[in-house]
Amino acid sequence: MPDALPWPAPLWLYGWVADGLQKTAYRRVAERLAEQGVTPERQRERLGHATAQRPAGRLVWFHAASVGESLSILPLIDVLRQHVQVLVTTVTASSAEVMARRVAPEVIHQFAPLDAAGPVRRFLDHWRPDLLVVVESEIWPQTLRLAGLRGIPLVLMNARLSPRSIRAWSRLPRSARALLRRFDQIVAQTDTMCDALLALGADPARIRVGGNMKASAPPPPDAPEERARLSTVLGDAPVWAAVSTHPGEEETVLAAHVRLRQTRPDARLILVPRHPDRAEEIVRLVDGHGLGWTRRSTGGLPTMAVHLADTLGETGLWFRLAPVVFLGGSLVPVGGHNPWEVVQCGAALLIGPLRETVEADLAELEAAGAAWTVRGTEDLSRAVSDLWSDPLRLETMRKAGRSMALAQVGGTEDIARELLGMIG
Repeated sequence: MPDALPWPAPLWLYGWVADGLQKTAYRRVAERLAEQGVTPERQRERLGHATAQRPAGRLVWFHAASVGESLSILPLIDVLRQHVQVLVTTVTASSAEVMARRVAPEVIHQFAPLDAAGPVRRFLDHWRPDLLVVVESEIWPQTLRLAGLRGIPLVLMNARLSPRSIRAWSRLPRSARALLRRFDQIVAQTDTMCDALLALGADPARIRVGGNMKASAPPPPDAPEERARLSTVLGDAPVWAAVSTHPGEEETVLAAHVRLRQTRPDARLILVPRHPDRAEEIVRLVDGHGLGWTRRSTGGLPTMAVHLADTLGETGLWFRLAPVVFLGGSLVPVGGHNPWEVVQCGAALLIGPLRETVEADLAELEAAGAAWTVRGTEDLSRAVSDLWSDPLRLETMRKAGRSMALAQVGGTEDIARELLGMIG
């Protein structure tokens, strides 16, 4: 373990507050997990109470908060599980569901402990990890401090902080430096991110640029038979999809679709909200725009103006079915979602301007002609219409995206060897 700097007062204060608010925080996260169908027993994993036995042998713990982060480490997990036991923690029910479907049975999933002393100690007592790999931006002070005190090597993989986070940490320079110096190794996504982390106090001897693991992760799974069936239903109708939309974005998407149907009355929109439990709210919005709709969850087919894909785990189907995809979380201040899955599946990517968490990815994709920024209803409808009207431009965008994604693949086995070397 690297020499740890003294723990600054703001981090001690954070720890005291986190410990004091543990019960309140747990009630909140437990309620949310319960709404998403997680059992009470599994909810208690967030307090550090394990629901699985620790297997014998060396164990690598990956923490990846969201679905996108979880998917980004799948190739690495697949290599490592052949040599060590692998434990993955996440914080959302959707990421837990993805892990259950996409990883080998021997890979263990648990919900991450709250970043309070009690839950973290219980978690570490039970699992006794030989290595902790934190993915992207999950820098939890209590977890890092307590794991470091036990001599557990710490890695920050695919490191990425939002501009907002960088600004916030820059106001606490001693705290940022103390946290970053806890890591034995930091692998940044880009040169720019590497420079930003160095400016915050990362050790130059323990940081390097390693590329974007999200870009090299496997694409979401296909459903060829179902895709063929839906393609037959759609026939020659022009199709586009709006995927991972958030409140405030569906209104823009639906208004754009109304415009498109003024000249293409047979146009179909596949609308895939980030949270399918908002389906009833979205149906009311569709009705308000005077559009007919069908719902995937009730067995409907895309025969009307809008097909509401209110199911989980089918984005790979929609990315491949629609030649043009608008990716949500980018017209409202969410920060954007992983664009690589869209281009891996061969769709032309449209995205809004509010995508600070994936800005580096978008810069690459836009430079290659694989992505198009839209800023509202008029921009969005014009972009979709232009691509439908210009098959050559559409195909050029799709090919550019696929080529960019293929160029990112590789290096997983080298990273796995480095991680295994840290635990002997």
